[in-house]
Amino acid sequence: MHMDLNASDRARPWPVRPAVGFLHPLEVVKDQDLEPVEKREILAAWASDASAVEHRPSHRWLLGTPAPVPLSEVLSALSRLDREPFS
Repeated sequence: MHMDLNASDRARPWPVRPAVGFLHPLEVVKDQDLEPVEKREILAAWASDASAVEHRPSHRWLLGTPAPVPLSEVLSALSRLDREPFS
């Protein structure tokens, strides 16, 4: 059975862009070209289970980054972002 899907029925792509160019979560926090909401989206994606490293659940590897980082460092960056004014 063939079904035609209109644009509203199709799955939307992941709303967060890959973290291309970032080596560490703190680089996201310090990036002056990103709005606070964009920083939070990237860091939340980095912290998510979808970025978990197989057999290393305490590490996350976000699409576009060169290597995994400890989840604690991602959470620390999120905490720092929350403490910054106008975040």
